[in-house]
Amino acid sequence: MRRLCVLFFLAVCIPLSLRAETLEERRARLQQQLASIESDIDQKRGVLSQKQSERKSLERDISILTNKIDIAKSQIKARDIALSKIADDISEKESAIADVDDRITINESSLAELLRRTRELDDRSLVAVALSESVSAVFEDVDRYEAIRSALRDSFEKLNGLRSDLSMRKAVLEDKKGEEEELKRAQVVEKQAIERREKEKKTILTETKGQEKAYQKIIADQEKQAAAIRAALFDLRDSSAISFGTALKYAQEASAITGVRPALILGILREETNLGQNIGKGNWRVDMKSPRDTEPFTLICAELGLDPDKMPVSKKPSYGWGGAMGPAQFIPSTWILYKKRIAEVTGQNPPNPWDARTAIFATALLMKDNGAAAGDRASERLAALRYLAGWNNANKRTYAFYGDDVMEFADEYQKQIDILGG
Repeated sequence: MRRLCVLFFLAVCIPLSLRAETLEERRARLQQQLASIESDIDQKRGVLSQKQSERKSLERDISILTNKIDIAKSQIKARDIALSKIADDISEKESAIADVDDRITINESSLAELLRRTRELDDRSLVAVALSESVSAVFEDVDRYEAIRSALRDSFEKLNGLRSDLSMRKAVLEDKKGEEEELKRAQVVEKQAIERREKEKKTILTETKGQEKAYQKIIADQEKQAAAIRAALFDLRDSSAISFGTALKYAQEASAITGVRPALILGILREETNLGQNIGKGNWRVDMKSPRDTEPFTLICAELGLDPDKMPVSKKPSYGWGGAMGPAQFIPSTWILYKKRIAEVTGQNPPNPWDARTAIFATALLMKDNGAAAGDRASERLAALRYLAGWNNANKRTYAFYGDDVMEFADEYQKQIDILGG
């Protein structure tokens, strides 16, 4: 009685803040935080969309930059929370697997002992059994052993099935963690975007001293920079840079065939280049999924007369496979599927994934297949997400950064295209 009173006193009197948080409470807290952040992102996107539709002004452009910075910071927080949740789930599954392992070991030992005793019984001759004890008693004993052995075998099979199920779930969770780790890596790019926007915001405020008239003069001066825009270099992943004017010409040719907006095509290529932290460092023998991609890769190189050991491909990350080729980052097996269509639209046969013009056309074709030719902003953003994550994963919030970045780059290029078009 006294012990119960003490336990009651402890349960009532110990402050909640001193009690360890349970896994369920931690999950609930993280989910609540994630929902709050995602709601905040949606609200900021709404403000951003509204501001982008307003007349260009100093207040409007500063507000747009501020919202983009806030959205990027919130997306980084959301991914951190998602990673924490997945880590908790993996830890729980590992603990459950260990428990099942222990239960299997115990049952295996019991089963082994029963099998040993049953074999001893089997080895005894019927005559010896008949002389030593009653036949009915022997058969009762045998029946009992068989029943127990059968029950243990069923139990072992069930436990083994449970272990397989838990292992599969753990593998799924580890895949998710790998997916999140890739997005974590992408946060480096997103942080760079934040720094770029903050610098742009500071520059605008410094140059204009907050005056609308001064800002409108800057805009007018920018609109006179068409020649500089045309000559500026356009970087391409795993390929030499070309002038923006040349890149735009290729994108316009591809757009005329596919219906995908030139600025969007260039936005995809810019984002793929920004994500290429391991540019040129991959090797097909190490980084490709064999033989799904190694065989097509060697075929592509052979047709082009290229040494596969010297051609740059994306490096394999810790959680999956690399081997994507050229500025458009097609994996060899996908390039083979598009090879005939790419050859038809470019006139280059066999098509070269490391060639700037060919890569631009390949990007346009894949974006068309992803739905970008619809032309509205939502379809273009979704097509960009499918370019990164495929159709099944395109709507996952963790990939949102890619769609946002591509659309921002597309907006930037559209302004330059508009200036070049007069």
